[in-house]
Amino acid sequence: MTLTPEAEIALFLRRLKWVAVIVGVLWVVSLLSPILTPFVLALLLAWLGDPLVDRIERAGRSRNMAVSLVFVLALLLFVLALMILVPMIERQIMTLIDALPQMRTWAISTAIPWLEAKTGVELMGWLDPERLIDWIRSHWEQAGGAAKTFFGYVQRSGFAMVTWVINLALLPILAFYFLRDWDRLVERVAAVIPRAYIGTVSRLALESNDVLGGFIRGQFLVMLALGVIYATGLSIIGLNLGLLIGIIAGFISFIPYLGATTGIVLALLAAVVQAQGLDLKLLIGVGVVFTVGQLLESYVLTPRIVGDKIGLHPVAVIFAVMAGGQLFGFLGMLLALPVAAVANVLLRYAHEQYTHSDLYAGERAGIVLQSGTTERSVIVEPGKDAERL
Repeated sequence: MTLTPEAEIALFLRRLKWVAVIVGVLWVVSLLSPILTPFVLALLLAWLGDPLVDRIERAGRSRNMAVSLVFVLALLLFVLALMILVPMIERQIMTLIDALPQMRTWAISTAIPWLEAKTGVELMGWLDPERLIDWIRSHWEQAGGAAKTFFGYVQRSGFAMVTWVINLALLPILAFYFLRDWDRLVERVAAVIPRAYIGTVSRLALESNDVLGGFIRGQFLVMLALGVIYATGLSIIGLNLGLLIGIIAGFISFIPYLGATTGIVLALLAAVVQAQGLDLKLLIGVGVVFTVGQLLESYVLTPRIVGDKIGLHPVAVIFAVMAGGQLFGFLGMLLALPVAAVANVLLRYAHEQYTHSDLYAGERAGIVLQSGTTERSVIVEPGKDAERL
């Protein structure tokens, strides 16, 4: 169907209006990101808990009873995790504090002389107390400005801490109400969708729900498994800080390669400091632990638990997390992968529509060419040479 110029302009303006609305919404979200964080987290928790609540409802319980049971179960699991992890992490932190003098001795006796020999830069002199005092005196004004900036930062951090505590207290309350009224919220959103598009929107919403649900639940299990593998392996080989490093590596493993890279760097540094040098047995043990962890993640955990749910290349995942953090801070990093997954579903739908469109399939088009006093008509078809009539 051929549109008149006026109709094309009206269609363009209508699309431009929607683009402006989307940009405006994103701008408002960026301004309200500190306030929106507990609401988004509560929505995420409600979405994750809704399938379990629905199952309990189908067993004959009321919605309020089902939500209460899920909350009690989640609270018990959270308390159990704290009872197990907090003492273990506390022991690891105390081990780190006890090792600080040993680290300082190693740095002064081994690391700094080695760096000076390799770089030719004098580093040990900066550790001399008199030289440090002279340097502070010569930069007193800058130090005063830095101190002022630091105290201002501490003051702002105090307000930020209060806000963080309030958000943390609001989170379970918001999650309870969102989970209790989840079906009603979904119905209200569906009620405002134009009836002509309800089928398409429902299909995309269900597909996005399947992708997000499978990915987030699967990725959580992969993170948990990797944390256990790294922490157990590093502890077995005798690394004093193995438990803490393993937990950190497992926690950030949702970003491709970042968890393993961070973990192996921290583990190698801890091994060198612990051994006061190069202990090949300990270093090889660290390498074996992370190699086994990566092999299990690549060939067992991710394919079996997560699969190709999100459908994004690892580079795209890294870019999404970095872009989300840059644009919207912690909230952006939190939402980066879910938004990327939904965007991927929408892009697949757009590609499907494009491949079924006349623009992709092509239409038989007649072009009139004029050369001097001669006119000829050329028929252009996709995949064929022009046919002269």
